[in-house]
Amino acid sequence: MHLLPPRPHRDDVRIAVVGLLGGLALWGIGLGMNPGRLFDGSWLLIPLVLMSALELLRRTRPQFAVVAGTLVLVADQLTQGSLATVLMFTDLMYAAALYGTPAMARRLPVSTGLVTVAATLGFLAWWREPEAVLVGVATGLVAFGPAATGVLVRNHRDRAAEERLRAEQTALLAEMDRAQAVVAERARMARELHDMVANHLSAIAIHSTAALSIDEPATTRTALETIRENSVDGLAEMRRLIGILRDSSGDTEPVAAPTLDGLGALVRQARTNGLDVALTLSGPTSGLPAPVELAAYRIVQESLTNALKHASTGRVTVAVACTGERIEVCVTSPYGDRDGPRAPGSGAGLVGMRERTALLGGTFEAGPEAAPDGQDGVASGKVWRVLATLPLEIPAPEGEPA
Repeated sequence: MHLLPPRPHRDDVRIAVVGLLGGLALWGIGLGMNPGRLFDGSWLLIPLVLMSALELLRRTRPQFAVVAGTLVLVADQLTQGSLATVLMFTDLMYAAALYGTPAMARRLPVSTGLVTVAATLGFLAWWREPEAVLVGVATGLVAFGPAATGVLVRNHRDRAAEERLRAEQTALLAEMDRAQAVVAERARMARELHDMVANHLSAIAIHSTAALSIDEPATTRTALETIRENSVDGLAEMRRLIGILRDSSGDTEPVAAPTLDGLGALVRQARTNGLDVALTLSGPTSGLPAPVELAAYRIVQESLTNALKHASTGRVTVAVACTGERIEVCVTSPYGDRDGPRAPGSGAGLVGMRERTALLGGTFEAGPEAAPDGQDGVASGKVWRVLATLPLEIPAPEGEPA
């Protein structure tokens, strides 16, 4: 246990020293407040020294300081009295309201106000002279005034601290929102870039390998034509993404986002790249939310890219069903043992499809399963199935009304 009081603040030490020296100076010139009291002469130095010592506790022990200071002030009235002692007591009262407990800060102005009123009425009843009001005024200036001032300063300081904390919290929340927005935008850009370009680059890699490994002019020419077609399409997709990022600045105009009506062209391109693809599109495709259509298109596109890189020989089926409530996308491709992928991959495709589906509040599954009865060209009896369900009603962001 720490029996010694806390170390006083340096400002409190300065106040105590100034108060003591000021009181000594007043005593030196013979200036007293209560001439002819019970204890004359140097007796006033005892309350002066005690009050200056209590100033050292004004910040660390405010409640003790103000109670002890009240007793010292009463003792000072029995001597000639020192103005410095009274001024230091007012400072103790102010410090008690400013640094004391919240309960003390609430009660001190009330108690000192009651004391002021009681002193005024008491001396009026005792003296029956108008001058008795001056006693009440003096009591208010010494006790109630400093206490009320301390409470006002404390309230202002607390409000300033609350506003500062609120501003820091607001800035922190704004920074968190900004960071989350940046992360979300970077993830969206990564998905778009991967889905738009990976399909073309995979086809280029596969056909360039074929052109280098097979020494047949006809095969080489076909591979080069496919490479050129995918290069042009990939460049167009890159220009579209750049147009979106640049917000139509300069001479680059963003192209409209792909829709389900473009699945036919996507399948034809996959056939050109060497895939045996069958497309089934059912249900109305007009008036669908653009984000849902884009997600369905990108899921089909990425699934065909993965089939081009990883699928065994056989037919790839694409089934897109549009109902009044959701879009169901199912892509199956032959699944079996292979020496390795036709083109390198990073594994980001499945992650991107799952993220797209989750952002729209849908469900996503991907994995091997037994081949459906009647599917052609599946030698191993297994297929890789990608199944995504996308609701047409887009969920509202967190914190916003639906």
